[in-house]
Amino acid sequence: MVTEKCLAKGSAAPGPVPQDKIRIYSMRFCPFAQRTRLVLVAKGINHETVNINLKEKPDWFLAKNPLGLVPVLETSAGEITILRGGIPFRVVFYYDLHFSKVTPYFYRIPMGRRNGDDVSGLETELKDKFGKLNEDLVKKKSKFFGGDSITMIDYMMWPWFERLEALRLEHCMAGTPELKKWTERMWEDPAVKACMFSTDVYRVFMESYAAGKPDYDYGL
Repeated sequence: MVTEKCLAKGSAAPGPVPQDKIRIYSMRFCPFAQRTRLVLVAKGINHETVNINLKEKPDWFLAKNPLGLVPVLETSAGEITILRGGIPFRVVFYYDLHFSKVTPYFYRIPMGRRNGDDVSGLETELKDKFGKLNEDLVKKKSKFFGGDSITMIDYMMWPWFERLEALRLEHCMAGTPELKKWTERMWEDPAVKACMFSTDVYRVFMESYAAGKPDYDYGL
């Protein structure tokens, strides 16, 4: 079973996972789920996607994952993996050490703007965080954060950079030439192209989310 439209409370549970596949329970616009989809596509893992309405979650999904979060992987044997697990330790360590301090700004700044707050200080802090990521690439003398080819480290970070323009945060990349080159290389990656949405689509979804009525199926 593959779904583009999300399944909500009251929907029928999908059938068993086919023998030759992994199923990912996802949400089209979730950056955390996108990380996993990127890796599945990049590694050529045969998989199917079931999208979940995260505001009105199906009971059968909560039975699989009481936390109600995505992404979740399920095998044909019925084994459930609630991700963040399943990612090599060194990747999680790098993310926690470097990028976990960056992602909160992608939420705090837009929220502050909606509330009419002065977010200039937060934007300055984000510029500083981007500067440190730029320095990391300079020190490594590599095209990507894991070396000269894309690794899971890059895929774990990418979803937020894909949303920079939609969140009107691209100006915070000023003065980070190596980080900008990294984003240009990432845009050319086949897995990124396969999993991406346009800035306009992201903006419409974000507006619906901010209004308390997330349109998980926008564009379908």
